[in-house]
Amino acid sequence: MLLALAPGTKEDTESCRAFFEDLRRRGLGDPLLVMTDGAPGLIRAVEECFPRSYHQRCLAHRIRNLQSKVPEHLWPEVRARAKASYEASSPAPAGALRDHFIATYERDLPSAVLCFEDDFEAATAHLRFPVAHRKVIRTMNLLERLFVKERRRTKIIANTFGERPVLNLMCAAIIRATETWREIGASAFERRQLEAIREELDEAHRRRQASAVSAQSAKKSPSSFSSKNRP
Repeated sequence: MLLALAPGTKEDTESCRAFFEDLRRRGLGDPLLVMTDGAPGLIRAVEECFPRSYHQRCLAHRIRNLQSKVPEHLWPEVRARAKASYEASSPAPAGALRDHFIATYERDLPSAVLCFEDDFEAATAHLRFPVAHRKVIRTMNLLERLFVKERRRTKIIANTFGERPVLNLMCAAIIRATETWREIGASAFERRQLEAIREELDEAHRRRQASAVSAQSAKKSPSSFSSKNRP
């Protein structure tokens, strides 16, 4: 389902925050999962605007980033180990496979290991969700393929240049594409899983808020060892 489409020239925090805040004003709550690429401004805006959501880093982008840091002859082996970790059965074995990956390559491929470690929790957020849903929610491939096709069109069709024509073209293309997307089904058991995830996210958010309030209160409270209280 297409919720919103807006023109933009960059993925800075301010622009992304404004886009998300508009969605929230129109009634969008915190989704269970929000997926992004590695754009720092976009990620920061997601964290600020959707504090009760898991954040998933697109694995297709992450694998391409990792490949750029690995010699070609080693890539098949490294890719297999990375995918085994990213697509493990649950977060716990993913962490064990991550540690083994790091131990195997940290000496010979330090830049690849840094890339692999970066935001690992977000790269494996999909493992918290029902198994049948994971293939769909771990990459942005549906949108990426659509964007590639539209970029090709704007290069060869002269009258699409300009903000309004391009926006109209993209809106029509996305609406057509969404008609072919199949909804992810959910059994009674999977719905209970999703409800448990919602409760988990809400509880984590409450704990963060309580911790922040306690920290602010501690800063405002006068110290019992201040100079004013000394004899």
